Amino acid sequence: MIKKEELKKLAEKLMFKMSEEEYETLENEFETIIKQMEKINQLEGISNVEPMTFPFENSGAFLREDEIGDYLTTDEVLSNTKYHLNDQVKVPKVVE
Repeated sequence: MIKKEELKKLAEKLMFKMSEEEYETLENEFETIIKQMEKINQLEGISNVEPMTFPFENSGAFLREDEIGDYLTTDEVLSNTKYHLNDQVKVPKVVE
């Protein structure tokens, strides 16, 4: 089970600010998800089922070809940023 203390550590690493009530809600949601996963694992023959990669059959789906269109130059992109370094946008570190 995932405890509130562990959620707080993860939230701090990801720079999330949450109220005590939100932690309790999230802890309960994880508990529900884990129970559901345990139920699914109890199904007979579940290991023989191929995992879904899309929520419905899409064999007739048409995907367009990628086309090169108008794009921004590096200078145009960097002109919209406050911090950049070596032609890259510099962002704050959010995970360890």
